[in-house]
Amino acid sequence: MNVIWIVADTFRKDHLGAYGHPTIRTPALDALAARSVRFDRHYAAGFPTMPARADFFLGRWSMSFMQWGPLPPSAVPLAQMLSKAGFHTAAVADTPFFIRHDMNYDRGFQNFVFISGQEGSNTRLKVDYHHESRDVRHERRYESDLNAPRTITRAMEWLELHYREDFFLYIDTWDPHEPWDAPAYYTEPFWPGFDGEEIQPPYGFWQNYADFSAERVQKAHASYCGEIGMVDTWIGYLLQRVENMGLNENTVIIFTSDHGFYFGEHDGWLGKLSLGLKPDGTRYRMGDPGASWDFSPLYEELVAAPLLIQAPGIAPATYGGLTSAVDLMPTVLDAMGQTPPAIVEGRSLWPRVADPSLAGREFVVSGIPFANPGDAVRSVDDTNRTLMTSLETTVTTDEWALIYSVEAGYSELYHLPTDPGQAQNLIGTRPEIARELHAMLVRFMEETNVAPALAEPRAVLRL
Repeated sequence: MNVIWIVADTFRKDHLGAYGHPTIRTPALDALAARSVRFDRHYAAGFPTMPARADFFLGRWSMSFMQWGPLPPSAVPLAQMLSKAGFHTAAVADTPFFIRHDMNYDRGFQNFVFISGQEGSNTRLKVDYHHESRDVRHERRYESDLNAPRTITRAMEWLELHYREDFFLYIDTWDPHEPWDAPAYYTEPFWPGFDGEEIQPPYGFWQNYADFSAERVQKAHASYCGEIGMVDTWIGYLLQRVENMGLNENTVIIFTSDHGFYFGEHDGWLGKLSLGLKPDGTRYRMGDPGASWDFSPLYEELVAAPLLIQAPGIAPATYGGLTSAVDLMPTVLDAMGQTPPAIVEGRSLWPRVADPSLAGREFVVSGIPFANPGDAVRSVDDTNRTLMTSLETTVTTDEWALIYSVEAGYSELYHLPTDPGQAQNLIGTRPEIARELHAMLVRFMEETNVAPALAEPRAVLRL
C-alpha cells in the first residue's frame, strides 16, 4: 500500500464544507471527504508548526520532551523507518522551518524538495536572511507561481516519475497560513472589490492595535478564506492526477492540518498566540524586537483539526471518537504493513478506518511544548521570545475541554456539546469536572516523563 499524506498549515476544521461551513468553497476536499473516513473529533497535539511536525514524524507527544527544534539525534522518524523497509520516501514542502537553522526534518526522506518563498509577509521581509523569499515573490506573475501551486505541482511531477513504485509521499504547504496572498479572484466572493492587501495579524486582541477594526478583521478573514479556496483548487488538481494514474486502487490519501487560527473569536483574538506588553504599556506585534508571549488559551478554533483518510476498499464513513495528531504516524506504518516500534506513543487509526464503531481515546492533550514563565521559547517561528506567563495546555474529553494554566484564576472549563463556541466558562460552577480533567493532565505528564521542573508547577489546579 502507498500513502500520500497532505498537510495544509493553519487550515481550520470548521472552514471546510465537509465539516459544515456553509459558504467557503472547498469542492475538492469535500469530494475527498465523501470518499473518506472523516474524523470529527481529531485534535492537535504539539502546537504550533514544528512541534506538530515532530508529532507527525515521531508519533510521540513531543511537547513533553522537546521544544521547537531539531529532531533528537536518537529519534527514528517515519520516513527513515519506511526507507529502511524498502519504500521510496519523498517529501515536497514549502513550510519554511523544515531545514533552516540546523533543523533536520528532511531526515529519512530519499527525496526532499523544499520550495522557497513562504517567508514573504510584510513583517518577515524586513529580516535580512529572507533575501531568497523576496526574490521569489518579486518574480511572481501567475497563480502557478505561488507556493501552494508550486508545491503541489512539484509533487505531481514526482508522482509522474515514481507512481509505479511502492512509495510514501509527504506534501506540506504553509498555505493558508499568512501571508494571505492568493489571487484576488479567490477572495472577491468574500470581499467584493478586494484590493489584494496583505494584512499581517498582530497576534493578540485586535482592539489593542490602532490600525485594526472589526471591518479590518473581517477583511483579513476574507483573504484567509480566499487562500483556502486556492489550496483546495490545487489539491483538487493533485487528486485528479492520482485518479488518472490509477493510484486510488493501491494508495491511502490523508489530509490534515496542524492547527487553526483566530479571527476575532473569544472577545477579539486575531492570531494564534498573544504577544505581551511593551514597557510603555502598548502591545508588541509580530516583528518587534524583544517581543514576549502573554496568556494564550488554546480554544477549539486552534486545536480541533480536520482529518480525512481515503483508503482502497474502505467505505466512506464518519468517526466520532477522540483522536490525536500523534496517532497519524503509526497509522501510516500500519497501512503500509509495518509495525510501529514500542517507543511510539500514538495509536494507529487504521483499525478505526476499517471499523468506525471502535472507541476513541479517553482524552487528548493539546499544547505548546511545556515551559515556565521566564523561559525563552520558539513558539511561532525560529525567534526566541520570553514567556510572561505560563503557556496554556488544553485537555479535551468527549464532553469537556479544560484550558489549563499554572496561573491562579486563568484556567477555563467548557461543556462542548452544549457550548461548542466555548462562550460560557463553567470552572466556577463545575470545579469537580475541572479537577477530573486536571488529573488526566497530571497522569499524562507522568506517562510521558515530563521533567520535574515543568511537571511540578502543573501538578496543582489553581482555581
